[in-house]
Amino acid sequence: MKQESSRPAADARALRWGVVATGRIAHKVTRDLAQLEGAELYAVSSRGRASAEAFASEHGFALSYHDGPAGDGYRQLFADPRVDVVYVATPHAQHFEVVRAALEGGKHVLCEKPFTINAREATELVDLAKARGLFLMEGVWTRFLPATRRALELIGNGEIGLVRWVQADLGFPAAYDPTDRLWDPAAGGGALLDLAVYPLTWAVAALGFPAGLTAKGHLNQDGVDVQNTLTLEYPEGAAAQLTSSLQASGPGMATIGGTAGWIRTGSPLYNPRRLEICGLDGNVRIEEFPEETEGFIHELRETARCIRSGLQESPLMPWAETVRVMQLLDQARDQMGLRYANDYGNGGQVPAG
Repeated sequence: MKQESSRPAADARALRWGVVATGRIAHKVTRDLAQLEGAELYAVSSRGRASAEAFASEHGFALSYHDGPAGDGYRQLFADPRVDVVYVATPHAQHFEVVRAALEGGKHVLCEKPFTINAREATELVDLAKARGLFLMEGVWTRFLPATRRALELIGNGEIGLVRWVQADLGFPAAYDPTDRLWDPAAGGGALLDLAVYPLTWAVAALGFPAGLTAKGHLNQDGVDVQNTLTLEYPEGAAAQLTSSLQASGPGMATIGGTAGWIRTGSPLYNPRRLEICGLDGNVRIEEFPEETEGFIHELRETARCIRSGLQESPLMPWAETVRVMQLLDQARDQMGLRYANDYGNGGQVPAG
């Protein structure tokens, strides 16, 4: 059931956006945000003054905030009454604390994936957004792409019959660097939270949530998973096999098999620009989805649409799905022995710039 905001829907003026953190993903998303209809790039926050000011200058933000002695740059942004909505691009382990502060500051929020470190944090943020009458959404951009929506349309129309299995992978050989967020347990590093979200997105979209999950993975000396395999089990034998890796590359595709054919995404599966559709006759049809933006424009457009419509959650990325995916990742981590500080209620870290 859709949640409707108790806060009045935004009027026709531009929505003023704030961006928290200034890393690589923030640059990519902001390039698309600059092309969003009715969006004003208003304020950015970062840990350091130089990075905040450089980001604001490059992308045309009116204001920049940075940490003072209390490490409060993002809180200054949330206290600015002119900011309507914020995009949170901090490392995973900081999402909970930053999003909670944004909601407490009365801001609508789009948060980069994975939404949080665990389902407990996700549930608390959803409850807070519901209580405050604010929009909140996890930025799983793949869910909003034209190719993804077309694939789900084809499945829904019975083009490939009843879906029985999904195979999906995502990986690349990442050089070990304990200071990089990918390898830093304090930042929620590892292949599972950073990469497995995408193969899992395709499995859940095509087959729904599983009846059972088996996870295998290898942890390095720092307790970070470098590779993992998830097997999802469904009634009557349907299954999904998902792999993510920081050790090896792969085709980076998702294949969805049905009783009347199959669909395969282009690579990378998190931002496919083509689909291959094959029926039982063996003939392959290709559908192309050219894109002039980075691809984040679609989730940004949905965020703005929901806010203007007075919705608290998107029907394309509802709260219940975000929480259930985090529950699956919790199960996988339990089986792999993968633990983070946030699991012990230790999520209040200063956002990195």
